[in-house]
Amino acid sequence: MVMKTKNYIYQHGTLGGLMQELMDGTEEIGKLLDNGDFGLGTLAGSNGEIIILDGNIYHADEAGAIHQLVGTELTPYAAVTSFTSTQQFSAKKQSDDELKERILAKISKNLFSAVQVKGTFKKMHVRVAPKQEKPYPRFVEIARNQPEFQAENIAGTIVGFFTPKLFHGAAAAGFHLHFISDDHRFGGHVLDFELAEGMIELMELAEFRQHFPVDNVDYLKNEINLDEISKDIAEAE
Repeated sequence: MVMKTKNYIYQHGTLGGLMQELMDGTEEIGKLLDNGDFGLGTLAGSNGEIIILDGNIYHADEAGAIHQLVGTELTPYAAVTSFTSTQQFSAKKQSDDELKERILAKISKNLFSAVQVKGTFKKMHVRVAPKQEKPYPRFVEIARNQPEFQAENIAGTIVGFFTPKLFHGAAAAGFHLHFISDDHRFGGHVLDFELAEGMIELMELAEFRQHFPVDNVDYLKNEINLDEISKDIAEAE
């Protein structure tokens, strides 16, 4: 296994907080670029899906439109790394599950890993969380009624992370993946896909750096219920 000792994932906020109605924007999304050029997240109010690729920040909204952000927009939850591939392999005609099994055979289940899949997809199925206003609902309720979009024969890039089970709650154990098309017209949180042909690049990470929204009163006062959010993450993801 080849791994740079300074590789790390940097995360602002927690997915568990997002699940438990802590959706206020507590950090400028652009500030995360100080710690990486590759990642994902959402905006304040659980507004859509963020894809960070090659240092550019893209936002998929609930109408299915993609916009490039300037960086001053606020996020309650996002994660980034400075992506440098340490393992690569090509694949053809792979289902979502088949490709994930191949990835899992190449990485440690006890480490965070960054995952990039660039190629042509026979099918891409995504969802986009619609923006919420206070009082925020539970995220699982949003997920049950979120817009979904599908595309066929589309070229683009999957951006995301594998999280060890030990850190479920801070993030989503297993794979958390977002997608953006090469023409920047289609994207979102990946629900399912079929890869026609592509290149998979992986990067195991040596550190997990968690940044908390220490100035947000709601986050500081509302204790997160681990049992509840674990079930919600499993359903929402």
